[in-house]
Amino acid sequence: MYLWRRKINRKYILKSRNIILFTVLTLLMFGLFLVDLAWGSIHISLREIVSVFIGKGGEGINSEIILNFRLPKAITAILAGASLSVAGLMMQTLFRNPLADPYILGVSSGASLGVALVMMAASILPVAFVSSGWALIVAAIVGASVVLVLVVGVSFKVNNAVTLLIVGIMFGSIAGSLVSVLQNFSNPDAIKLFVMWTFGSLSAVTWNYMQVLLPVVIVGVGMAFFLQKRLDGLLLGENYARGLGVSIPKTRFLIVISTGLLAGGITAFTGPIAFVGVAIPHIARGLFRTSTHKILIPASVVCGASLLLICDIITQIPTYTLPINTVSALFGAPIIIWIILKRR
Repeated sequence: MYLWRRKINRKYILKSRNIILFTVLTLLMFGLFLVDLAWGSIHISLREIVSVFIGKGGEGINSEIILNFRLPKAITAILAGASLSVAGLMMQTLFRNPLADPYILGVSSGASLGVALVMMAASILPVAFVSSGWALIVAAIVGASVVLVLVVGVSFKVNNAVTLLIVGIMFGSIAGSLVSVLQNFSNPDAIKLFVMWTFGSLSAVTWNYMQVLLPVVIVGVGMAFFLQKRLDGLLLGENYARGLGVSIPKTRFLIVISTGLLAGGITAFTGPIAFVGVAIPHIARGLFRTSTHKILIPASVVCGASLLLICDIITQIPTYTLPINTVSALFGAPIIIWIILKRR
């Protein structure tokens, strides 16, 4: 009886602690969201931001900056951080590898190949088409989708996740090699544009693009929540998961599709953003001290969104804008080094 009560009390304490943590992290994310709207080359006060949202901000330059530049950029930071974190969590669970990231199956390399084909074919394609933002997005989606289809096809043929991991890496290597070949035969201007795209940019997403990006992220994250019990089973190994009634091929297929939607969609609209998908799942596990995906998935959403908002704030230093990839690497790389040293 005593042990039963002690177990109930411990469960209640952990639940209360998780609720407090979620509340604090959500408030932190909201605060960082407001700071991201206020911070930049032109400082805008919190009072002006509130006035714009309640419709009393007028038609001035500050209103234009907030509504058409900073607001979609901040929302994109939240979507990108949440998507890459959840995708990274699923990849680490599927492959039981703490260093797996959302791009490990070659989705990012496929998207890069699609963009490279468009950018470096400027001498063949019409200039208006090449310079169109939608052209690059469609090219990235097609490139990521081709790799995703190949990986999904292989997922039904292989017997274990390690083989799928190796195949995904190989597909990524092939796509990367083709990009290098294209760079070798392209002019310097096209190469420069492509390199700038690989730095990543949150400000490239406008309200028109948001109409496509938001549904993709919602579907991908929704699939992750649907798979949370199956992901818990995979933590114990595929054989144990089969004993629990989990269909491994079907689960693997759904995880790959969800990851492809999240990682491929974000890469198509913002370019590749490194290290977030690797680091955030470990931060979530450390904060909540659990491996249960029912808690880790929403925790990764909040932590990932907060981290990328911090990165976006740091990039907006006065008189100069840093690439988002450089700042995210400053946060993610030390965490990866710590993971390697801890696990020897």
